[in-house]
Amino acid sequence: MSAIQEKITALAPDAAYKEGQYPTFTVPSDKLREVARMLKNDPELAFDYLVSLTGVDEGPEIGLGVVYHLTSSVHNHWVVLKTFTTDRENPVLPTVSDIWGTADLNEREVYDYFGVKFAGHQDMRRLYLRRDFVGYPLRKDYDMNANKDLNLHVEDGVDETVGYQVQADGTLKAVPHTIFSKEEYVVNIGPQHPATHGVLHFRVSLDGEIIRKIDPNCGYIHRGIEKLSESKTYPQTLAFTDRLDYLSAHMNRHALCNCIEKALGIEVSDRVKYIRTIMDELQRIDSHLLFYATFCMDFGALTAFFYGFRDREKILDIFEATTGGRLIQNYYTIGGVQADLHPDFVKDVKKFLKYLPTVLPDYHDVFTGNIIARTRMKGIGLLSKETAISYGVSGPSGRASGWACDVRKTDPYAMYDKVDFKQVIYHGGDVFDRYMARMDEINESLHIIEQLIDNIPEGDIQVKTKPVIKLPEGEYYSHVEAARGDFGVYIESRGDKYPYRLKFRSTGLPQISVVDQITRGHKIADLIAIGASLDYIVPDIDR
Repeated sequence: MSAIQEKITALAPDAAYKEGQYPTFTVPSDKLREVARMLKNDPELAFDYLVSLTGVDEGPEIGLGVVYHLTSSVHNHWVVLKTFTTDRENPVLPTVSDIWGTADLNEREVYDYFGVKFAGHQDMRRLYLRRDFVGYPLRKDYDMNANKDLNLHVEDGVDETVGYQVQADGTLKAVPHTIFSKEEYVVNIGPQHPATHGVLHFRVSLDGEIIRKIDPNCGYIHRGIEKLSESKTYPQTLAFTDRLDYLSAHMNRHALCNCIEKALGIEVSDRVKYIRTIMDELQRIDSHLLFYATFCMDFGALTAFFYGFRDREKILDIFEATTGGRLIQNYYTIGGVQADLHPDFVKDVKKFLKYLPTVLPDYHDVFTGNIIARTRMKGIGLLSKETAISYGVSGPSGRASGWACDVRKTDPYAMYDKVDFKQVIYHGGDVFDRYMARMDEINESLHIIEQLIDNIPEGDIQVKTKPVIKLPEGEYYSHVEAARGDFGVYIESRGDKYPYRLKFRSTGLPQISVVDQITRGHKIADLIAIGASLDYIVPDIDR
């Protein structure tokens, strides 16, 4: 028996253990918090990173529940916890939002889609769907005709909400919770605002120019991708990945393909691995160039904006020649890629590799060294390493706080264990460090591509698969290092050609969840700088 199993069963003797991709324990709900605290605080285990929190509906016998994927930033081992309630009329589970900060908005998401109330959570509002939405759409018994007559004039911002507490007699008590009091001065940033980088709404309480509190409102472009996936075949689900973080389209699709290939036992050719790695890194540079352009524009630096867009176009030209797409990418397939590389691909990439380093100094000359820009970045929006881990703020934003969280290093895939590159780490955790982390990552991506571009082996570009793909019954998880961090895919299969449950682990939701903490005490203008430095993409949040 492993140390993890011993310690969990000591606290929860009724916990059911199941072997799989990761050790999986189904824990009675009344023991969940005790087990969760132990997993996080035990120094031998140190499960301080809640990677993914997934609501599930396993039917009337097992019930509604939550699947927690946990890993350790110290030991890099994994465990999966599950807990359920069979009460479908008034489902209640305990919160873990005070143990892992990222659970705060994730539990609201589960409430929104499944109707599970989390006892101890102060704010049980819907996260994405309207307040007058009827039912919980990810339940298997959801009535698709329940929302024909929605009132289009319902206000999206509310000042009062409720939390839930379990009383001594086992009953659930609703506890009113005030978001903004009537005395507070609240302004709206968004949902239509260029510096929210998408249709996102911040309600901001101000004391003069100083931020007192921020309440994020999501869901303006929610499209029900996870619900739609339940009625799509596995190849059809691939089309959703580039509608999430469209600046990580290749990487998102890579994660889903990896997950399905892992379940099927498919091993793609080395040629495919080389191609996917190169495409991923070109996409990362593409994303970081657009980050530079929009970040600088948010500061009023228009020349820098044109620099970023000018050079990003060169990558899009390379993509278009091979994949046929510029923003939307549907190139990766289950078992390979859709078409072989364009005859000029290697030549064009090598030309770009020579060109970009010659202009990057101009980027820094025009913006990075500007005294006004540095004053607005240095010491602003401090995010500690501990907070980044607790809230799951991964990617360059997490590494700017000293957290070595690069999935390409911690859980290598494709060719990442065969190439040499540095994990860019800063320790200040402010706007400037988040900016510099992305600028430095451009150089590391160039270095990765340089090692691969002349060595792409011959081989097949597609493994032959069955016309109808059915995953073996089970649960599968895969993740990649997307441009904004740890992007994950969780699939539960019942052996059918459709996924029973498909969950995308957003890179942006953790970043939104931490905005309130890192903006308090700063000026309203600093919110623009902090939001730009986090670099979230709203469709990835809303899904």
